[in-house]
Amino acid sequence: MNGLNGHRPWRVGPLTEPRRDGRAARLRNWLRPGMGIKRWLAAVFLGELLMAFAGSLVVRQLYRAVGQEGPGASLVGIVTLQFLPLPVRALVLLATGLAIVVFGMRRLLTVLLEPFERRDEPLVELIYQKRSLARGPRIVAIGGGTGLSTLLRGLKEFTSNITAVVTVADDGGSSGKLRAELGIAPVGDIRNCIAALADAEPLMTRLLQYRFPGERKNDASLSGHAFGNLLIAALSAVEGDFEEGVRQSNRVLAVRGRVVPAAPVPLTLHAELEDGRMLEGQSLVGATRGIRRVWVTPANPRASAEALEAIGQADLVLLGPGSLYTSLLPSLLIPDLRACLRATTAPRVYVSNVATQIGETEGYTLGDHLRALADHGAGDLIDVVLANDNFAARAPANYPAAPVRIDLPEGRSGGPRLVLRDLVDDANAHHHDPVKLARAVVELSEDRIAAGRQTTVAHTA
Repeated sequence: MNGLNGHRPWRVGPLTEPRRDGRAARLRNWLRPGMGIKRWLAAVFLGELLMAFAGSLVVRQLYRAVGQEGPGASLVGIVTLQFLPLPVRALVLLATGLAIVVFGMRRLLTVLLEPFERRDEPLVELIYQKRSLARGPRIVAIGGGTGLSTLLRGLKEFTSNITAVVTVADDGGSSGKLRAELGIAPVGDIRNCIAALADAEPLMTRLLQYRFPGERKNDASLSGHAFGNLLIAALSAVEGDFEEGVRQSNRVLAVRGRVVPAAPVPLTLHAELEDGRMLEGQSLVGATRGIRRVWVTPANPRASAEALEAIGQADLVLLGPGSLYTSLLPSLLIPDLRACLRATTAPRVYVSNVATQIGETEGYTLGDHLRALADHGAGDLIDVVLANDNFAARAPANYPAAPVRIDLPEGRSGGPRLVLRDLVDDANAHHHDPVKLARAVVELSEDRIAAGRQTTVAHTA
């Protein structure tokens, strides 16, 4: 089994540090480790120092050539401040030179940054944040639905090396209509993940999620469509390729990381129920209880090349959170993606849902989720199980779902290690808190959890 040891540690960047204001603090920030500024400042200073030496040699030679008498000597004496004592002369030149350098650098930065939109956050904080995030852990998250986008919103504050591998089995709503009309893979979950990772202005994020009013069955108008879905569909048509359309969506919307489809073609989800009935379609399967097994068609679809590449280079792979049968398993049933997960040396973490879902996982415990994954050949893809242990958060009124209970014994032998954390939104016990979840994942990437026991139950202080 893969463990968490042996992977490069990574430290949380500037978002865990208090913000410091004031000119002196901003100056100190420029000199913080990790900025990549000091080495180039030293290079500039060395170059200026050499030029100063060259200038002094020229002045020295000129002074000798002019001699001690005559108008020329007086002019050179005034220019070189010969009328001042040597220590005072050095201080005056040093202060004047420093003031000119600082003024020039400030004006240069102002001119260079003038075409770009002003931000409330100081430039030094933005630069340090970008550089720190770029050195964050390489994390791949596989899944879909609300759970995955919630995870991504938290993770992007700790690293920009994120790849979201998103299911393409949706067949309902706007995604289902575009799938039927254009034949492209469903884009709804992809849109949500792009919106979660987008580094754009809030207005752009709202525009991406805007849904045209009204939704009528078999209606060919814009009603019910999300603008982001139409954007991705349009980019796919312009590029002539669905994967390239998603890739360009990442670029256009300044995604912090990248979002890729699990497969380049739409998948159809099928289910067999305990009573022997067969169902077809993600929207129908998700609303039904008593699922025995699920599978996808076309059979043996190929996985996205970018997804396989990201898994091969990952420091940590997350399975979930997301709907068990309709968001997570459709991706894990892709043969070459599953083979890549088996071959990776990165720790593979199953992020359990914090609440059951009416229909597909109604009444499920954590053990039931793991058994379902094992029954579909994914049991050996999990090294660590990350689950919630806070059951005191406020539950939504009149909501029939329930928290996912922990029924795995602490002292059990074999199987993945169990890590328990407070992961829920305090105001809604049926949703993950993005910050809590991201911090728990970062702890795993930092290998702070002792690896001496097969099963570890860890509680926050």
